[in-house]
Amino acid sequence: MNTLTLKVPAILKTRLNSYASKKGISKSEIVRSALLEYLSKENEKHTSAFIDFAEDLAGKIDGPIDLSTNKKYFDGYGR
Repeated sequence: MNTLTLKVPAILKTRLNSYASKKGISKSEIVRSALLEYLSKENEKHTSAFIDFAEDLAGKIDGPIDLSTNKKYFDGYGR
């Protein structure tokens, strides 16, 4: 395995040490697992559709159904 060195704030170091002691696993294993989970979720973000993130907002605004296509709604826009 390769070695990675990183700087963390004192509070994060304290929490990591405490968690490692409590769980009986190494700090390295915790960081590896956390990094793997973070990177896995990052990939998911790029494969999801926008509606997956905004589905709670869809259909919340009342208005004409042809708002985006009917040019009459653009009269005076930008003036």
